Amino acid sequence: MSKRSLAGPPEVATYLNVPEKTLTQWRYLKTGPRWSKVGRHIRYRWEDVEKWLDEKSSKAAA
Repeated sequence: MSKRSLAGPPEVATYLNVPEKTLTQWRYLKTGPRWSKVGRHIRYRWEDVEKWLDEKSSKAAA
């Protein structure tokens, strides 16, 4: 199993095509992809971002 590196907010924002401030708001509202604090840095696992995106896509299609 290959592990992907962790992503910072700029990378995830670019991937989702949203401003970084949107990710900040989603973290505050607890509505965005799962994230972790590594030291004082926010990091996302790519699999969590993909899972969150898949869940949002399936709700929109329903």
